[in-house]
Amino acid sequence: MNLLVINCGSSSIKFKLFTMPEANSCVAGQLDGIGTAAGRFRFGVETAAKEVELYDATADLPDHQQALTLLFSKLQQQPHRIEAVAHRVVHGGTAFSGATLIDAATLPRIAALAPLAPLHNPINLLGIAACSQFYPELPQVAVFDTAFHQTLPEVAYRYAIPEGWYRDYQIRRYGFHGISHAYVAAQAADFLGLEGGGNLITLHLGTGASMAAIREGRCVDTSMGLTPLAGLVMGSRCGDIDPAIPYHLQRVAGLSAAAVDAALNQQSGLRGLCGESDMREIEVGVAAGNATATLALQIYCYQIRKTIGAYFAVLGRVDALIFTAGVGENSAVVRQAVCAELAVFGIALDAQRNLQCRGDIREIQSSTSRLPLLVIATDEELAIARESHALLAV
Repeated sequence: MNLLVINCGSSSIKFKLFTMPEANSCVAGQLDGIGTAAGRFRFGVETAAKEVELYDATADLPDHQQALTLLFSKLQQQPHRIEAVAHRVVHGGTAFSGATLIDAATLPRIAALAPLAPLHNPINLLGIAACSQFYPELPQVAVFDTAFHQTLPEVAYRYAIPEGWYRDYQIRRYGFHGISHAYVAAQAADFLGLEGGGNLITLHLGTGASMAAIREGRCVDTSMGLTPLAGLVMGSRCGDIDPAIPYHLQRVAGLSAAAVDAALNQQSGLRGLCGESDMREIEVGVAAGNATATLALQIYCYQIRKTIGAYFAVLGRVDALIFTAGVGENSAVVRQAVCAELAVFGIALDAQRNLQCRGDIREIQSSTSRLPLLVIATDEELAIARESHALLAV
């Protein structure tokens, strides 16, 4: 089966075409800078000689609809016959706990969850609609970012709010980045030979950032909440703040609820602290002695360390700490800053290994560390392909 995976993000679209069940990738690429006239479209095709021919060009990508049209037009020019399409969908609420075949009944249920992930679910639905337009005869599957966290115990997912809010409006902790957390946890357990999956703390650090506490392969706590706004400091999202702040701003600054919501999602986090959401640019500022960049990095890493400490308390025993996603995989500075003050937990980073680590799974702990510190390249598209194929092959 040739299975196409579409991963629509807020400003980018990743895609891979897999031959299943072998999980060989024959087409892959990404559209970046959506919402601008200076976007980038990369498209790699594997030839019979196993060489990759790469198309890489700037493109006018004013919105996701234009980006998806460009993508599917390019895909239809390829010789590979697509037989099914799988989509990453961010919020599945309590309705979706695994891969789900998309049909007329599924779509409104996904759309109804859009208020819980306003930056993501509507975009995910655009990807599904575009596939239906270009490939109306193909089966489509949704794989949900929240599904891995459905194993949270009630003590972890309930908020201390009126019972009716939970009962009538399903206000609870859901968690996100579950596809990535599940993938790297499984990779780590296999790499370390942990029977039953082990006890792990996974750090998905990218433009969005979250952590998970995993006991014997099952998620028991996670940092994001009802929406992807909660938890760690992120590129443009605030993470955890006093819940009275939005109401205070409405009273004293005259801001509307919509304005506060937009600011907390798009103008906060690292961007709010120093004007820059890209960790690479922040590291340049830190190296140049920029005080606001330095403070932003310190606050970012401080919140991560606090959560690591909390998850040690939750798990009792931790078999490994895992860094993944764009910042987690590529920022030696962040990994160093996070681990520097965790000696109380027996965590000791090897500075040289941290700087030079290469490959899909890398160990960066020193010989004195009581637990492995791993950097694992996440592959959400592969995880989505495997879960979707398992559903379609039944």
